[in-house]
Amino acid sequence: MKSTVERLSPTRVRINVEVPFEELKPDFDKAYKALAQQIRLPGFRPGKAPAKLLEARVGRGAVLEQVVNDAIPARYSDAVSTSDVQPIGQPEVEITKIEDGDVLEFAAEVDVRPEITLPDFSSIAVTVDPVEITDEAVDEQLLSLRQRFGTLTGVDRPVQDGDFVSIDLAATVDGQPVEDATTEGLSHEVGSGQLIEGLDEAIVGVEAGGSKEFTTKLVAGEFAGKDAVVTVTVQSVKERELPEADDEFAQLASEFDTLDELLADLRERVGRVRKVEQAGQIRDKVLESLLDTVEVPLPEGAVKAEVDSALHDAIHGLDHSEEALAEMLEQQGSSREEFDKEAKENAERSVKTQLLLDEIAEQKEVSVGQEELTERILFQAQRYGMSPEQFIQQIQQAGQLGAIFADVRRGKALAEVVEETTVTDTDGNAIDTAEMFGAAEQENADESGADSAEGEAKE
Repeated sequence: MKSTVERLSPTRVRINVEVPFEELKPDFDKAYKALAQQIRLPGFRPGKAPAKLLEARVGRGAVLEQVVNDAIPARYSDAVSTSDVQPIGQPEVEITKIEDGDVLEFAAEVDVRPEITLPDFSSIAVTVDPVEITDEAVDEQLLSLRQRFGTLTGVDRPVQDGDFVSIDLAATVDGQPVEDATTEGLSHEVGSGQLIEGLDEAIVGVEAGGSKEFTTKLVAGEFAGKDAVVTVTVQSVKERELPEADDEFAQLASEFDTLDELLADLRERVGRVRKVEQAGQIRDKVLESLLDTVEVPLPEGAVKAEVDSALHDAIHGLDHSEEALAEMLEQQGSSREEFDKEAKENAERSVKTQLLLDEIAEQKEVSVGQEELTERILFQAQRYGMSPEQFIQQIQQAGQLGAIFADVRRGKALAEVVEETTVTDTDGNAIDTAEMFGAAEQENADESGADSAEGEAKE
């Protein structure tokens, strides 16, 4: 087999492949064997019919077509493996010549990773916010802990912000009931904003047994983007009583004997969280600097795939109706043109980021161990509330295991770049990134995740 690579652009090549027919003998043998299992000829046991008789039955053209279709993927892979190109996506294959008994020629056009010139990473300098541990942040942590140990008590008064209520909901659009927005006995924390827009404002001041109507815009289902009249009926009202913040509470809620010890621990936890947040800011700013300074030619096919994915995600909850999407965008004061523009800009940034980090990973020879990959999978499974086995099954079915591997590798590549950069906070203090970008960066990378791949697996 012979192959040549013709570069059509910085991001696309044409691979020309020439395969002598003598190299196709195993493919012909395989085709005849498959036909022998399918076709029964008098006087021959199943699978034992001669090739010439089988060919006479189905025709030489049919055999040749089967051989060519089976042979091209493997020969294309062989051609890629012997070249220095790194394909992105599926190739467009054209058979350019078939001379039976002599030669098979085909050409495959495919997007490839472009050549990228990386800068001196030590020349990158970024400034981030300092780590600040305020009394207010510690108080918030203490309040959250007290809320976990709070008790709900029924009250005989109108609903107030922060109450816990049991409610019934019923909605109509132009007088037509909306089944998806109808429910009974729904528990809700007033002010959390976790249900439909306008509910929290409408429910405040309503007593148990009372009802209130309000108008809201539906965001999903058959009537997505339309105004609905919602009736909320309050069945019960409860308020949360918090335990006193004292030594007794510290002993109840933690392993500490005194409130002062608990507060010291909470302050330390806030500090760890702030360091992780700072690590994330460092990572984002370094990446932003790279994206601003490094030229990365973008493969059109990869960008289009990202745009198509964004469109799929947008209309997935709208019964895949582009008309419903257009109507919803109009209700939001936007348009399809603005949506497409934003989707393309986001796609270009995503593809540029992936290609850039992949190039850094290649040049730095970044590897990903099985333990690191397993940790990411376990984290994402927990994030989606799934068992590891169920999550792995879904990502395998969606073909996203490789994407998760790539995300982990890109995160490690960026962490290595960060360690070479100069980072200071706004107070002028130098930050030791080598110390920070170990466990802190990995934790931050896990929390931010990748985009796309895990979301598809969950869906």
